[in-house]
Amino acid sequence: QVQLVESGGGLVQPGGSLRLSCAASGRIFSISERGWYRQTPGKPRELVASITASGSTNYADSVKGRFTISRDNAKNTVYVQMNSLTPEDTAVYYCVYRYTGFDGYEYVHWGQGTQVTVSS
Repeated sequence: QVQLVESGGGLVQPGGSLRLSCAASGRIFSISERGWYRQTPGKPRELVASITASGSTNYADSVKGRFTISRDNAKNTVYVQMNSLTPEDTAVYYCVYRYTGFDGYEYVHWGQGTQVTVSS
């Protein structure tokens, strides 16, 4: 069974930075894509950033130039460095892995979510 463990959320002042981490463990044959989404109450979950196995990245317009997604394949971990944070970035952040299991099937697995609060 695959587990995703997120860390790095918390309270930060406007203009500050945070780095979220998401470490995967379990039986994963190959990872095709990793990403970060966020959600605020009453709104649908939205993509923040994603990175494919080849290293191609995609960002929401609202975070371009401020957030950077990266991965460490050896540690099976994906990160998002968040700079110049604003109160509008306040949300629960979820990591997601799209991967192929040893059974040959493709799966999508979500982390438990970590709260990011930007406030003075």
